[in-house]
Amino acid sequence: MQRRSFFSLAAASTASLALSPLRALASSPIDIVVPYAPGGTADALARLISQYLGPKLHASVVVLNKAGASGVIGERFVAEARADGLTLLYDATPFAINPSLEKLPFDPQKDLVPVTMVARTPMLLCVPKSSPFHSLQDLIAAAKARPGKLTFGSGGQGTVQYMGAELFCQGAGIKMLHVPYRSGGPALTAIAAGEIDLGFGNLPAVSAQVKGGLMKALAITSPQRNPAFPDVPTIAEAAVPHYQSFEWNGMFAPKGTSREAVEQLQVAVKDVLEMPDVKSRFDSLGSTIVASTPDEFRKFLAEDIVRWSTTVKNAGIHKE
Repeated sequence: MQRRSFFSLAAASTASLALSPLRALASSPIDIVVPYAPGGTADALARLISQYLGPKLHASVVVLNKAGASGVIGERFVAEARADGLTLLYDATPFAINPSLEKLPFDPQKDLVPVTMVARTPMLLCVPKSSPFHSLQDLIAAAKARPGKLTFGSGGQGTVQYMGAELFCQGAGIKMLHVPYRSGGPALTAIAAGEIDLGFGNLPAVSAQVKGGLMKALAITSPQRNPAFPDVPTIAEAAVPHYQSFEWNGMFAPKGTSREAVEQLQVAVKDVLEMPDVKSRFDSLGSTIVASTPDEFRKFLAEDIVRWSTTVKNAGIHKE
């Protein structure tokens, strides 16, 4: 059966739109593409939002995982989709990092339309429980005394865990050895086992291990301290002024989607994010809800792409 345009049908009922933005009058499901494997932060939050977005839009909302190439496969799928409101993208920070690492088969700033930044999730700089480092200053002093000897792990160059660490090294004026793993999970396991000296992990991924004593958190990457770890200083206050890095999550539509449709979708997602059950779940993951406007998200993306491009250039990073 041919999928009918979600927004053209919705526009036929101005009165219903006034009561319920982006009201779904189409019989086809809405696909939210997550360009990463199931189980990660982006996947978990996309599925949480879809549970509430479907009833709000009176439509079936389905999350599809199209993983591979640090998100590029799923991003390209949505970039080439029809601008009918039935295929959307739920992405994360690699969206802004990938353009600096490789030539993409699409233009992320032209072929995908920002809808809203959903949330930001900080990272903890963690070391093994047996580490001799008890503060960020200890770690920086050791790294300066032994340039290139301390090891940090990540899920690879395209990940925010790697780029956040590289940004830290540049700000602190130190050199460390990168140890790449197949994904972020094995890198965190290596930290807990004492196989590497340190690493950056998203708050949801490392909270239990830090609170359980398997790792020590020396700093957090957000601009402010986190209520879940009030005694853990920010990197900015402890050692590198103005430092911040985090995994953001956001929603996009294909190029050609009307501004009215994008704004209506943003309102619908914002309404979902304001629900107490949803907000409580985000809080439990250590994620801060943003719910930005399309224009605010577009401005942030342009700045984030430049920031990571500068980081890549300064480090002389090339795609592995």
